[in-house]
Amino acid sequence: MNPTTAAVRAGLRRGVIELRNTFSNAQDLWNYFFPTAALLTAMFFMRGSTVPGTSFSLGARTLPSALGMGLAFGGMLVLASQLVIEREDGTLLRAKATPNGMLGYLIGKITLMSTVALVSMGLQLLPALLFLDGLRVTSATAWLTLLAVAVLGLIATLPMGAVLGALIENPRNLGLVMLPTMGLIALSGIFYPINSYPGWLQAVAQIFPIYWLGLGMRSALLPDSMAAVELGGSWRHLETLGVLGAWAVLGLVLAPVVLRRMARRESGSRVAARRERAMQRIG
Repeated sequence: MNPTTAAVRAGLRRGVIELRNTFSNAQDLWNYFFPTAALLTAMFFMRGSTVPGTSFSLGARTLPSALGMGLAFGGMLVLASQLVIEREDGTLLRAKATPNGMLGYLIGKITLMSTVALVSMGLQLLPALLFLDGLRVTSATAWLTLLAVAVLGLIATLPMGAVLGALIENPRNLGLVMLPTMGLIALSGIFYPINSYPGWLQAVAQIFPIYWLGLGMRSALLPDSMAAVELGGSWRHLETLGVLGAWAVLGLVLAPVVLRRMARRESGSRVAARRERAMQRIG
């Protein structure tokens, strides 16, 4: 068997095993359930408010935006945090020691994170349909658009999450990424249209994938009339495809280079030093 094919198969098996472990772990299940419950609670109380200038529910408008936010958050920050933690505990060093082990490791993580992200989307969307009106859920086109945006969003964010995880060596430094990401979420029209923002803030929001993931999800689930409250008065499908595609290409180009560099630097002494620093922090 081709070594690359063997690594891909091993990575898929690893991903399935990690999925089984995470869905049978009470702590992991709570980590999935709590954000979903918090989001649905917020949507429930927002259902009576309306998008400015319309009679459409602000809760229904926010839900697809939040689905896009969840994809970006999971693709970048969750994957980055797992890479940082598993580099510190020696998991990545063990993967490096096997032929094509890093490839198998990354495929396993991508399998895990993609499945968790899609399951989380379903857990958020389906209950919300019970109390939010106006979402396009009877159209096959809407579901196909939703799936296409989700897949493209994962391709755009997962490689960048791997890059971030490779660049951050200390788990405590994850906050340096978390805080700017929270700021981008606030700027990206997830919870409120950004039309009233200054032009330069609108420009900053449109550089990053979070805004476009939210817009793509809104284009799938909201009626066409709601495009009027978006920038430019349309769903801008081509721009969404272009920006998310550009981030995907950038991530796919950078990730292998950065990860190879990280793997070359890994050694038993570096792992031991990290463990010692971790024990000192705990002590």
